[in-house]
Amino acid sequence: MSEGGLNILNLIISNRDDIIYVLALLFSIGIGWHYRKIKDIGSKETFGNILGILIIVLVSGFHAAHIFLSFAISAGIILLHKYVQISHIITSVFMFLYLLFFRSVHYFGLPSPPGHTNLIQMILTLKLIGLAFQAKDASRKLKKATKEELENIPYYEKELAEINITRIFGYSFNYVGVLTGPYMTYRTYRDPFVVNYSSKKNGDRYCNEATMEKFKSIPIFLALYLFVSYLWPIGGIFKDEFYTEKSILYRLWYVWPVFFIFRMRMYIGLTLSECVCAAAGVGMYPKQWTPTPGKGPTTEVNKKPTDDDEYDFETIRNNDVYTTETCWSFRQAMKSWNMCVQYWLVMVVYKRFPIRKIRTAATLLVSAYWHGVNPGYYFCIFAAPFYVAIEDICLKRVSKFFPEKNPLWVNVATWFFKFFAFSYMGIAFQLMTFPKIWNFYNSVFHFGYILWALQLVLALGWPMISKSLNGKSRKEKINIPTADSRKKET
Repeated sequence: MSEGGLNILNLIISNRDDIIYVLALLFSIGIGWHYRKIKDIGSKETFGNILGILIIVLVSGFHAAHIFLSFAISAGIILLHKYVQISHIITSVFMFLYLLFFRSVHYFGLPSPPGHTNLIQMILTLKLIGLAFQAKDASRKLKKATKEELENIPYYEKELAEINITRIFGYSFNYVGVLTGPYMTYRTYRDPFVVNYSSKKNGDRYCNEATMEKFKSIPIFLALYLFVSYLWPIGGIFKDEFYTEKSILYRLWYVWPVFFIFRMRMYIGLTLSECVCAAAGVGMYPKQWTPTPGKGPTTEVNKKPTDDDEYDFETIRNNDVYTTETCWSFRQAMKSWNMCVQYWLVMVVYKRFPIRKIRTAATLLVSAYWHGVNPGYYFCIFAAPFYVAIEDICLKRVSKFFPEKNPLWVNVATWFFKFFAFSYMGIAFQLMTFPKIWNFYNSVFHFGYILWALQLVLALGWPMISKSLNGKSRKEKINIPTADSRKKET
């Protein structure tokens, strides 16, 4: 075999898990047309569950036992939600503790699960915790409702209040979203069975068009991922010569391609998962209901759709790639990233956390913990709100000079600093362990942190600096004689 053939073979072997993962997603997209055409609800649920279990076993092998064990225990706790007041809290604690055990099994002499099994466990954690809260909320609502109010309560809330093991199993293991999400509420999962908007007039057209519209960006992401990975492989940051032979400027610059590769990889996975949903008709709602990522419809939820309605799939949109890449500010880019998970964090953690003053810190801690136990996640996620605050202060100062609209050079500078911040923080996501992270940041003399500190000092102190400069300028104008004044003196 030629050297080129060996390189290709080695590339395939080294990326075996990724190839299986992508093939599973592509198969899930292809089967979507058949899935949404199944009219019998029971048959459709069974088909979706069998397919979901097969995908889990295919990707995870015997490691799938973690998935089923954590599900069985959590499902048992959720079923007790009418009798145990804090069942939702117990479910949350158990699932997060199991997530810790799942990622630490090597300390117990057990083999570590593959990365894609970790993704399945992560999504299952969000689903079961979210379901526990939804079931608790629904049962409380129905308990307080009058007879008249009961008639207007949506079907999915009634099902949540009387949740059973079949419904929990279906929600957890339906093939749509089982690999990388997106996170969806119980209602988003159930509507394709009960209401099935994809069966309405032009439903097929909306599903097919949405699938193709999302999928057509995949080749672009893939080409960019392969091209940049070939020129500047992520593995370079783990080699000793990167720190001994490369200059500090090169190491600082290298964070850009590393984060670019990371973004393209995320875009591919999350966009493929959106295609799975669109092909299956999941997350499809009338535009007039103003659906949002994760939540679904926000207005007119009781109005019956008509054949003339337009539909979209905003409910299952993970990323707004265009906004993330082109928006000027770090804050706006953050809001456009992994939006369904952000919805879960807001609804389950932020809005429910009892101590208002530390809600943001608690939400960030949960987000970092959900991503993993390695220090890299905490370095990255906890740095983000500090940079957002710095950016807000800087832009507030700039707005005083340009009250109507920032000039293009200001926006471009904001965009540049936005992606440098993402890239500088994101390097910790790749290096993971504290020694490797600290080694890199030491090798660039913690340039990013120093730069942000200087930005903050300059922004906070600018009113005093400006006042001082203006005062000095006026003083110089007074003391320096002009030509006219000298003539008058003469």
